[in-house]
Amino acid sequence: MRPELSDFSRRVVLWQKTSGRNGLPWQGTREPYRVWLSEIMLQQTQVATVLAYYEAFLHRFPDVQSLAQAALDDVLSLWSGLGYYSRARNLHLCAQQVVLQHGGEFPRSAQALQELPGIGRSTAAAIAAFCHGERVAILDGNVRRVLARVLGFDADLALAAHERALWDQAQELLPRFATMQNMPRYTQGLMDLGSDLCSRVQPACTRCPVRELCSANGSGDPHRYPVRTRKLRRTSESMWLLWAHDRDGAAWLARRPERGVWASLHCLPVFESESSLLAALPARQHGKRSVLPVVRHVLTHKDLFLHPVRIALSQRVALPMDGAWFGSEHWPGLGLPAPIRTLLGGSS
Repeated sequence: MRPELSDFSRRVVLWQKTSGRNGLPWQGTREPYRVWLSEIMLQQTQVATVLAYYEAFLHRFPDVQSLAQAALDDVLSLWSGLGYYSRARNLHLCAQQVVLQHGGEFPRSAQALQELPGIGRSTAAAIAAFCHGERVAILDGNVRRVLARVLGFDADLALAAHERALWDQAQELLPRFATMQNMPRYTQGLMDLGSDLCSRVQPACTRCPVRELCSANGSGDPHRYPVRTRKLRRTSESMWLLWAHDRDGAAWLARRPERGVWASLHCLPVFESESSLLAALPARQHGKRSVLPVVRHVLTHKDLFLHPVRIALSQRVALPMDGAWFGSEHWPGLGLPAPIRTLLGGSS
């Protein structure tokens, strides 16, 4: 470690105090439930998006006990539109384990927190640092970029050994004094630098509080870091959706499998093609149908092309597939994928 980097944490702490984000609703508290909830929501999601969901969750589930006692559908319905629904399922499961196995109290150490569902190494470190001042490093995507640039870390992070090496160096940079006060601010400061200044495309190096310490800034080539050769291949998938409804607007919905796209959510029945969709219905129910315009729904590494086929039925007859009839009064309480909720909501 370069000697001048001994000043790194001090600079981050001072900058965060004066220029970082200090007015977010989950800041100013050391309550583990609130910090944990915010950290799970912020995984791969922008702060602006999380704000409304966070407040709604706290209103409905003010503590870990109320969340643990809730039905999964209630949790998924509030999560609808936030994406990465495995987070919501793990959130619910984690709350139940905290109540049943830990007496309603979150473990205090990062190591123990990692044993809970949905809490990885970086999330566990953030919770422990914010709530208890534990001297433990985070390394989410934004922070990985900041540290790789500051350190000039040019090893390929697609390799686990190199990722572990960066973790070790991140640990060395942590504040060594007054950790109860400095660790929360340092941890938040790294997050703020990664999201506000040290961006992937246009880093604001001239405004950065650690620019004199930064190897990437010194070389004039911040885009060189971090190095990751293995890229996730973007794919696409077509999904044919059976939108069967009666004259009152009730829709036939089925719960998705526990794995895959929209796992465990309620959804219009999904088919691989229009022909397979029609083959699943008796011929007498093919009449009043219309194929609606294709809807493109963008996931992180996949584009979904949704083909809704709307079929109007005169009455609520049981369809020969998994599912049940749900009137519009039930939809707000169901976990529905965002494009399905939008589709149903625009049906009138």
